[in-house]
Amino acid sequence: VQLVESGGGSVQVGDSLRLSCVASGRVYSSSVMGWFRQAPGKEREFVALIRWHSGTTLYSNSVKGRFTISKVNAENTVYLQMNSLKVEDTAVYFCARGSQYSSDTREYFNWGRGTQVTVAS
Repeated sequence: VQLVESGGGSVQVGDSLRLSCVASGRVYSSSVMGWFRQAPGKEREFVALIRWHSGTTLYSNSVKGRFTISKVNAENTVYLQMNSLKVEDTAVYFCARGSQYSSDTREYFNWGRGTQVTVAS
């Protein structure tokens, strides 16, 4: 399965962006789709995940209440709606597929190449 992210860009503090991740090939119902991000000089960190079958979600504390993860199974697409963006949200955002309900990057085995999000003050 290949994952391709899109929707990144440069915005101002308080703006919104919606990221998309399209999966080519079959996404099994047992899959978990996650969004992660990596800022310059920092480790990759968990942002949000969603179970492909049930739609159950999980968010990091830093984005809870501002970001929303969703999916359209028929389109093999996962979205990340990002509202009230902050400077500290600046990072490359990656989509990933795993099989465990986990925020650990090691549990994910398919990764996209990422899309840059830059938030300016």
